[in-house]
Amino acid sequence: MTRVSLPDGLRLRILEEARAAFPRECCGLVEGHRVAGVDGDEFHVTALHAARNLAPQADRFELAPEDHFQALKAARANGRGLIGCYHSHPNGRAEPSAADKNGAGEENFLWLIAAAGRLEAFVYRRGAFSGAGPLAPE
Repeated sequence: MTRVSLPDGLRLRILEEARAAFPRECCGLVEGHRVAGVDGDEFHVTALHAARNLAPQADRFELAPEDHFQALKAARANGRGLIGCYHSHPNGRAEPSAADKNGAGEENFLWLIAAAGRLEAFVYRRGAFSGAGPLAPE
């Protein structure tokens, strides 16, 4: 089973970014570390890096490359990596959309999706998303 440890303050920050971006999608990158285990992976989220959404459509997200690069530099400076991304579905559900499935590609990458005041976690592996179970405070 996959486990995601997410401090409550970071969870609330994603939900607030989603509210502030409405009716567009918010987006950003997730810093932390992943521990692969026999019983499943553990994702430990330590920081968020908000990014500008360059997608012309309100119901899509496209991270600004400069923001992606800055997040990568910050994570490396902290001795960690980018283990996932987050975004919102302003008029949708907190689950991967067809556009998310078409845009995903990085193996073992955590996706946090906010919608309707909820935040859900998914992991992209072997060409598909799987639910990551409940978000545990860290």
